Amino acid sequence: MHHHNWYYGQQHILARYCGLPDDFPPRLPGYLQHGWNVGCGWNPVHEFFDGAWRFVWSDAPRRRGHSLGRRDYSVIGAPMLYLMDLEPDLGRVPLQERKGTLWFLFHGWDAPGIGAKIHGDHQRLIDEIKETETEPVTISLYYTEFDRPEVRRVYEDAGFEVICFGTRGWNYEGTDRQFLYKQLKAFRGFKRVASNRLATAIFYGVAAGCEPAVYGDAMELEGDNPLFGGQTRISRLWPELLGKDIDLAAARAITDDELGKRFLMPPAEMRMLFDWNQRD
Repeated sequence: MHHHNWYYGQQHILARYCGLPDDFPPRLPGYLQHGWNVGCGWNPVHEFFDGAWRFVWSDAPRRRGHSLGRRDYSVIGAPMLYLMDLEPDLGRVPLQERKGTLWFLFHGWDAPGIGAKIHGDHQRLIDEIKETETEPVTISLYYTEFDRPEVRRVYEDAGFEVICFGTRGWNYEGTDRQFLYKQLKAFRGFKRVASNRLATAIFYGVAAGCEPAVYGDAMELEGDNPLFGGQTRISRLWPELLGKDIDLAAARAITDDELGKRFLMPPAEMRMLFDWNQRD
């Protein structure tokens, strides 16, 4: 239906969960939410085909979509949670043995002919990270920043290990199907997960057992659409998840809601929902 469904290999994970081949997963009859979203599941200007289903992680995007007059929503839970079910032991380290902080820099985005870069004071952010974190820090850069030497090298020169989990793909090409596998393996070895913006990686990290933190210069994104309220709205709606020392019980409860843990479904139900059952 739409190439965004392949981002990060999410459609591939759902196919595998349903017992189907995941190298070229079957067509998904609608749009799959590909990241944590403060709106109706997608960016404010996303175009939809009339009548297509919208498969979202949690009930909040469905409610917000309904308030905008949009229908045909189905809440299924985040594909990362299904991957955690498929790979219970991938990278697993006992909580008491975990070390270090996996720190995600807020990122821009890229597509052929379009995209947006982030702008901010990286050195000031580095100084705050060093003042805050008490254990070794690994910086995760999205491929759009990892491929910018002027960004990557400032973190390398500061003494951090700098990694990248791969590319999300575009128009069914360049999708790293192991993207979320690599993230899950990494999360399960770190004690903390942190970022300068509340974003998908924070929720994934908490789900994998990490202690969260959100602090530092939130930076700016070129052409950032203010329709959903930006950082001000996030601060108003999710204040419990902002700061350097966040209550873990509250973070886990909110994470379960935002990733749609209670909406996870068995493979047979998902195959029926997606019309993935084989016909004789």
